[in-house]
Amino acid sequence: MGLPVLLDALESLPDFARLIGLLPAPGERRTVGGLVGSSAAVVVGTLARRFPHRFLVVVTETLPQAERWLADLQGVLDDTPVALYPPREGFGEAEPHAEIAGERVETLERLGRGDVRVLLTTARATLERTRLPRALANARLELRRGDIRRPAVLAEHLERVGFERVAMVEDVAQFSMRGGILDIYGFGMAEPVRLEFWGDEIAELRHFDLQTQRSTRAAELALILPVEAPAISDAGDAERQSLATLWPPDALLVIPGDTHLEPEMRRTWDEAAHHIELARRRGEATPSREELYDTPGDVLSLLERFGQLLVSARAQPGSEDAVAFPLLPPESIGRDIRKLVRTVRDGIPTIILCDNAGQAERLDELLNESSSTPSPAALVLG
Repeated sequence: MGLPVLLDALESLPDFARLIGLLPAPGERRTVGGLVGSSAAVVVGTLARRFPHRFLVVVTETLPQAERWLADLQGVLDDTPVALYPPREGFGEAEPHAEIAGERVETLERLGRGDVRVLLTTARATLERTRLPRALANARLELRRGDIRRPAVLAEHLERVGFERVAMVEDVAQFSMRGGILDIYGFGMAEPVRLEFWGDEIAELRHFDLQTQRSTRAAELALILPVEAPAISDAGDAERQSLATLWPPDALLVIPGDTHLEPEMRRTWDEAAHHIELARRRGEATPSREELYDTPGDVLSLLERFGQLLVSARAQPGSEDAVAFPLLPPESIGRDIRKLVRTVRDGIPTIILCDNAGQAERLDELLNESSSTPSPAALVLG
């Protein structure tokens, strides 16, 4: 069960409205401070709810950090699809643990058909090149200005991968054709895209506003994710790709303040060379490091193309492109029920998260047994 009460509380803050106005465009970075405890995950959850068609990626340094973010987001979100893409356990191509291998394949398949809104992953996983079945890769479209594409063929492809053809695009997973103009609204896009053709050449590629139908900004790349894509059965007919190449250009990248991407990537790059060399000495037929991993420099350059939010518990210095939430760490209560009673009756709205309904009922009794007025605390499960 999600916790919309937390998302509502955060969305009501003036600082969240300021954050909405400062969301970074591709290639830009913003800093967000004052996010103690799990409040950074609540911010991401609130953004995911506010922008249900945006694709958000949280990149942590280690897998335990990514798993903690996953648990937090699953706790606050109800219907938003969240997924984890863990790194391989070893440095070769084969994944010895079936559970991890299955989770990686399932997440890739969901990414391929646009069924993930918030992705959790790690620095090491972004470095890896993994096998993506060609049928799934071909279901995705990468469109750039100057490309030669027959509009009728594009329309057939969009219908084949689940898009609805309409007179005017009004929602995600729709497209329309009017003469030499093709409008597409795919998953992960901040705004739909408009292709203007000169013959079979894409002469113009721009985003447009759904309400006014007017063009807003030029686009370098339109990545069209399928609504329906072939399921992954095996990697027989496959090609290696890195994870970040599957993300839409408008993806919003969230980097926790305690994450050190470059050192972790360089450590992975160096250790991969060592382990692959040991495997080859044992006579194993292991692909080269360059086949299995992108270089740290290449991946960091790729990540810089996305809009980035650096989220931190530390309050950021005042600047035009920084947001600082006025949040404080929760008070330490321990098992002192008297202190908890005083805390919930100090005039500040209080939300208490309980493990189960029985715990909530018992806590409600304890909070109210010494007072004639009901406790103002909200007891919710989460």
